[in-house]
Parts: sequence; structure tokens; C-alpha cells
Amino acid sequence: MLLDISIKNVAIIEEVSLSFDKGMTVLTGETGAGKSIIIDAMNLMLGARATTDIIRHGSPKAEIEGLFSVENRSGLLRVLEEQGIEAGDELIIRREILQNGRSLSRVNGQLVNLSVLKEIGQYLVDIHGQHDQEELMKPQHHIRLLDNFGEATFWQLKSRYQETFEDYRTLRRQVLEKQKNEQEHKARIEMLEYQIAEIEAVDLQSGEDSQLQQERERLLNHKQIADTLTNAYAMLDNEEFSSLSNLRSAMNDLQSIEDYDGSYKELSGNLTEAYYVIEDIVKRLGDVIDGLDFDGNRLFQLESRLDILNTITRKYGGDVDDVLAYLAKITDEYNLLTGNNLTSEDLENQLKTLEKELVELAQQVSQARHDLASQLEAEIAQELQDLYMEKAKFQVRFTKGKFNREGNEQVEFYISTNPGEDYKPLVKVASGGELSRLMLAIKSAFARKEAKTSIVFDEVDTGVSGRVAQAIAQKIYKIGQFGQVLAISHLPQVIAAADHQFYIEKISDEASTVSKVRLLDENERIEEIAKMLAGDKVSEAARSQARELLNKG
Repeated sequence: MLLDISIKNVAIIEEVSLSFDKGMTVLTGETGAGKSIIIDAMNLMLGARATTDIIRHGSPKAEIEGLFSVENRSGLLRVLEEQGIEAGDELIIRREILQNGRSLSRVNGQLVNLSVLKEIGQYLVDIHGQHDQEELMKPQHHIRLLDNFGEATFWQLKSRYQETFEDYRTLRRQVLEKQKNEQEHKARIEMLEYQIAEIEAVDLQSGEDSQLQQERERLLNHKQIADTLTNAYAMLDNEEFSSLSNLRSAMNDLQSIEDYDGSYKELSGNLTEAYYVIEDIVKRLGDVIDGLDFDGNRLFQLESRLDILNTITRKYGGDVDDVLAYLAKITDEYNLLTGNNLTSEDLENQLKTLEKELVELAQQVSQARHDLASQLEAEIAQELQDLYMEKAKFQVRFTKGKFNREGNEQVEFYISTNPGEDYKPLVKVASGGELSRLMLAIKSAFARKEAKTSIVFDEVDTGVSGRVAQAIAQKIYKIGQFGQVLAISHLPQVIAAADHQFYIEKISDEASTVSKVRLLDENERIEEIAKMLAGDKVSEAARSQARELLNKG
């Protein structure tokens, strides 16, 4: 139930705070004063899409905040738990619409996106207005209205059907796609098999081409390398002139005087270090020279292997590592194309099985809907009688159609408004007043089924008067006994039936226009209802009639 709502900088509303109670509350006031803006703000708070047009001129943002009492309702609690929102006895929803087009939504202080806000909102408030009557005039929406009359067992059955339908549609799409692309896949698979086999046959090793090329260069330049290494060795250490021996002698000489001066010691240390470095180089040069051996057969092997590598890299691009990356890529593609070992025949058999299950579930949903239709027809017949349409008869008709997410039949509401007349489609015969009463009858029937404790009626009494207006007032009041009803109305009978009345007025000066809201006491209610009955010049007779209406309410 909605306990409080605060609205700031929405259209002509600068700041309004309203507190609501159980039962029936009406919002009244002059046309354009801001009554519908309050309903629009409620819609925004519950996840309706917003534009920056709704932000009051000169304000950085619009703000709406609502406080709800939360009863132990499993659906709402499940959504809150899934989103990690702590749920106590109360729920605070806050939404801000910014000038840059963004909006921020919070539930109990936690940020949520618009889809989550909508999902939460559907458990809290049902806002019904002229739009719903327009929906009633669209036969494609009648199946949804009928289904809303169902309870948990029906929705579980419908959910099973919809899951099966989605599985069937997905599998059917796979079968058609497989049949369509089977030849294309076959040709692609054959090409991939050939390429994979060709590359794998070469047994490539990462970096192999650069390593073999380097080895080939060494063998091709063997003589130059051998001569250079031998000459370097000779320059460093030979019998006639040995640089290494000269370094050793110099090192020994410096070591003999290093204690006389620190600089001598430093020179001795550096020379000693240089000597041992050169000694190690001489030893390694000797080992390398001893191991030098020109292998013509190895050069032939290298040339042959490099020819193979050049052929494969020219064909598949880049170097050996690039070819190995390409091999990994086409191997993944090959595994993807061949990973499903189900043939078209296997998939078709699965599809037939799923189709049989879908048909059976569709029949069960259809039977359940026919049962709902019988209940709805009986309920609405009683509701219409209460609304002075006792001669009208309401009927739900079914026609077979294509399978879709809703089933394999179409639903349309029919009505007979006078005795002896045939049933005709509701969209063709209902007048404005009849449509208002019929929609109210449906809402009244649903009020006993739905989990929502707050229902908003936005001028649903358009086009009626007299005793029909009185009947509508009693019906809205009765719905409010199941929880809470908020209504915008211009009918004295409806207003008088309410437990509470807010008056919205528009106040303008040269600089701005704002809406103000105040809760009326009994005397103020009498005066407002009398104005509706008699106009601006209120007579005592009008006041007396207003009192009588309030007493009846």
C-alpha cells in the first residue's frame, strides 16, 4: 500500500507531499491543475520511461519518492531478494530524472535499473486510466486480460508451455539452418580437413624458421668464421707473441707495488680482472675452434627443411608462428562445425517429440483458459448488473490460430447489450459509458484475484451520470475495501463516496505557476461537491444535496 509520496519539480508541481490511507481517496480540482501530473509522477516512480520535458522549468532535476508498506507477498520478496535489496515492513522507492536525460532509481537506498524498478512496481500499484480502455478496444490484448484472471496453477502451466514453445522454436530454427547450410558446411569442413592435415604433416615448431636460418648462415660462412676465430686466438695466445702472457707479467708487476699507493692497488685490481676475462675468452676460443667442423650434409638438410617451411609460410602467410596461429584458428572452427554429431534426421526426430509435447501443453492451456473464461463471464455478469447493465451479457470467444508464445488460439471479448441481440465484438458495439463500466467491471472482478493493494483510477468515470455514476462510485469504493484505491474524478457521486479527498489547485503569478494540494475537511468537501453540482454560485440547495451525497457515501 502507498503510504506517502513526495513530488518535486515535476511539470508545474514545485513540491508536493501526500499521505494516503486505506480505503478510497479522490483527487479533485480544476482541469489543468495538476491531478494527472500526480498520476504521471506515480508512473515515473514505478519505472515508466521519462523525458526531460517533465522537469520543471529552471530546475536541475525532477524527484519522486514513495513509501510503501510491504506485506508478505512471495513474488515481491523474491524480486527483492534476487536484487540483494533488504526488505522490511516498508519499501522506499526514489527516482530522479536529470536534465542530461539520465535517471537514477533507488529501492531502499540501492541503485536499480529501470527493468528492475518496473518489475518491483508491478507488485505495488495498478494504475488504470483511459489508456486501459483503449487497450480493451484492441482484441489482441484480450488474451492477456483473460490470463490475468488466472491464479498460480494457471501461470505455472502457461510458463511450462512458453518454455516448451521457446525450445521448439529454437530447435526448429536449428533444423532449418542445418538443412540450409549442410552443403556449405560440408565443403568448408573438407577444406579445413585438408589444410589442417597439410600443416600438421610439416610438424612445425615455434620459431623454427629463424633458428634454422641462423644455422644455415653459419654453415655458409664456415671458412670466414674459422679464420677469424683462429686469428683472434693467435693474437691473444701463441708461442711467439702472447698478449695473455704480457698481461700476466704486467699484472704480477703491479701486484708487487700495490701496497705503496692506493691508486696502484686500484690499477692492479682492474688489470687482474681484465686478465682473467681475457684468459676465459682464450679458453672458450680454443674450445670453439676445436669444435669447428664443416658438415655439408647438415647444410643440405637445412636447405631442404627451409624450402618446406618457405612453401608452407608462402601459402598461409607470415612466418612459422603465424602459420601455427592459423592452424589453431581453423582447428577451433573445424571442432565447432563437427562438434555436434547429431544429424539432420536426429534433430528432426527431437523436433517431432517436442512438437507433440507442445501440442499437448497447448491443449491443457486452452482448457484452462476456457475454464477461466466461464468464471470471468459469471463474475462480469454480476458486476455489470451492479453497474445498471443487467441486460448486457459478456462472452469470451476462442478461435484457433497459429502457435505462438500465448498458445494456439485467439481470444476476443463479445457483448450483447440488449435482450434478443446477438453477441457482437466488444470493439464494435460498446459506447464510451458502457466501456467505462465494462472496464470497471473487469477491474472489480480482478481486484479479488490480484495481489496489488493499491489501484489508481484516472478518470474512468468519463461519459456517465445519474444512477450509473452512483453505481460506479459504489463499485470503486468496494474495490477500495480490498486495500487502497486512489481516483481522479469529476463526478460528485464518486467524490462523495471517498473516505478522503485531496484538492489540487493551480496558483499563478507573473513569474511562475505552481500546483498546490491540500486535504479537505468535511465542510470543504461539502463546498467543493456543491460547486460541482451548481457551478460557481453555490446555493443552500446545492450544499444540502452535497451533504446528502456524502452521507450516502
